[in-house]
Amino acid sequence: MRVSSVIALAMAVASVMPVSVSAKKRNQPDRAVLEKMEAVPCGAKQKGLAGLGSFWASVGVTHIDSSEKLCPQYLVRADDVDYRVRPADLKHADVLPIGHEVVFKIEKDHMMMGVAELDDTRYKMKKYEVVAMEQARPSDASARVNDR
Repeated sequence: MRVSSVIALAMAVASVMPVSVSAKKRNQPDRAVLEKMEAVPCGAKQKGLAGLGSFWASVGVTHIDSSEKLCPQYLVRADDVDYRVRPADLKHADVLPIGHEVVFKIEKDHMMMGVAELDDTRYKMKKYEVVAMEQARPSDASARVNDR
């Protein structure tokens, strides 16, 4: 009788362990690699008086200086998806180190992403807009193995 109770207790503990491990993993952020950064056009800056309407146009003052605005866009390569992201706050955007590992969480319509500081293991999470997502392409070596 005592042996059967020990076996039942061991089975109960074994059935609970995988549930607690998967719950812990769900709360941890995903990991990815920062592959590259590009400067992409994301709007135009306009300076001038044409925005004030037809009053200035009737006087003949319509001079506009416009220049293309460039924003940083990063390629974040996770295990199964490639993300193209831009900083949500362009005025205070940080330049991220290419080739380093980042952690991220997808929250509704944006990504919270952080890079480990050099002196410690804490992550400073910042908000990024997900511009595009595509399925990760397998590397050439793994594609050759799958063709055999």
